[in-house]
Amino acid sequence: MQSGDAVLDTMPKLLARNVKKFGNSPAFREKDLGIWQSWNWNQANEQIMFLAKGLIELGVREGDHVAVIGRNRPYLYWSLLAAQHIGAVPVPLYQDAVADEMEYILTHCNATFAIVGDQEQVDKIQDIWP
Repeated sequence: MQSGDAVLDTMPKLLARNVKKFGNSPAFREKDLGIWQSWNWNQANEQIMFLAKGLIELGVREGDHVAVIGRNRPYLYWSLLAAQHIGAVPVPLYQDAVADEMEYILTHCNATFAIVGDQEQVDKIQDIWP
């Protein structure tokens, strides 16, 4: 996929293109307690960059595998993009996976960090932590 002379071969490159091209246009929407919440491309990018900087501060480095476990919400996708932005490898898992299923995936990908959406996911990871 190309845009002008730039090759858009990563999600962070597509995000940067969309921020530049669509800036204040709606990018993400979700209904929370019956009320629609919206984020434009600039706002979403700002949140993704904050998260990417936070991951770096926590010690996530290029090539690290980062588990991302949560509901189908904008924050989940922002976590995937933030990990990719710093060169880490996001490893999405279903939120309804049981701890044993998660253990198999997390062990085989050597995930060193996890971004989770709620306490239930934290509890599952703590149950399988070596």
